[in-house]
Amino acid sequence: MVLTHFEQPAQLARTLLALRRQTQPPVQVVVADDGSRTPPSVPDGVEVVRQEDRGFRAAAARNLGARRAHGELLVFLDADTTPEPAFVEHLTALPACLPELLAVGRRRHADLDGLSAEHWVEQHGPGRALPEPRWLADAYRRSHDLRHADEGSYRFVISAAMACSRWWFEELGGFDETFTAYGGEDWELAHRSWLGGGLVAHVPGAVTWHDGPDASARPRPEPRDGEDPATLETAAIAARVGAPGAAYRGLLVGPVDLVVTAAADLGRRELSISLDGLLAAAPRSRVQLDPRRASWFAEDPRITTDDVLAAGTARLHLHLREALVGHPGAWAGVLRGLDGQADVATLDVTSQGRDIAALHDLRLHRRAARWGRNDLLVRSSLASALAPAGGVTLQAWVGGWA
Repeated sequence: MVLTHFEQPAQLARTLLALRRQTQPPVQVVVADDGSRTPPSVPDGVEVVRQEDRGFRAAAARNLGARRAHGELLVFLDADTTPEPAFVEHLTALPACLPELLAVGRRRHADLDGLSAEHWVEQHGPGRALPEPRWLADAYRRSHDLRHADEGSYRFVISAAMACSRWWFEELGGFDETFTAYGGEDWELAHRSWLGGGLVAHVPGAVTWHDGPDASARPRPEPRDGEDPATLETAAIAARVGAPGAAYRGLLVGPVDLVVTAAADLGRRELSISLDGLLAAAPRSRVQLDPRRASWFAEDPRITTDDVLAAGTARLHLHLREALVGHPGAWAGVLRGLDGQADVATLDVTSQGRDIAALHDLRLHRRAARWGRNDLLVRSSLASALAPAGGVTLQAWVGGWA
């Protein structure tokens, strides 16, 4: 159990006492202090690790606490978030069976100011309850507690009430310590986990009470260096998460979401026509080519000889088997082909009875490779509005009469 703390002695005392009442008590409790002026006071048996105060560094504090913890399961909780008695038991059940899973509990909100540590939160929290974030509750309901998760479900993971296996946490590399302001580090970790083939689950029976309202209901923080904190948080996430719902649409900032490769026999004409249409529909893609063919498009920073696929940050891989002609809508239809097909790892794209491309869900390929389970790589097909370029000339394509 890792408790993140900063200048919250009363809340910490209440949460530590609640942990002693768990139906499944944690085998170890580590308080990870993010630079409080006074070291936190804890009872015997609770360990404290501290880092100097260099601003909001919850990601680094959680990593520090995780390094001190020695259990096979890690539970992350904030000091101002007090669990009900069955919290640990419920939250750890799934990660104990599914090591690639991030489990998130139900974080409720209440005004606990003045409530002593001896007043049990499960009895007094409901009478002091504050509104829960509607968007989050709706997301859990629509996805059946994330059983039907997708590439956007990283937004529903809260590191203030989260559990996972130590193996998976270390496999992912922990939280991104470059986050040095409030918010975003849990979304980035959850997105990285999803890309690696991980699972997510919401455990509504693992209830914990946050002292105070949700962030959206709190007064807006003062600008930092003249910039709005919410803008800075959004920009920080966009610089690290390439998925829809977090990434920019056109700016070449942040990790790659789609990698494009092409058959070795596609020449300058074929690639020029195909990539011009594709990149108009997906401007933030990266195209991975051999040096000779990449030199034809040297001025375009999206064309690279780097092994972008090996970086492990992309969600989709499109391989062009032929030269293709299509307006942006036709390309967008192909790129959306895996939407709603959670188990399909490869989509064979066809046109006029020919296999023209293949779209791969990279997270499923990574998961299958990790466990040596090629039987998990389900294939399907999609009839596309794209057409083989055939004898279409580059002049015709550029001129607009193709």
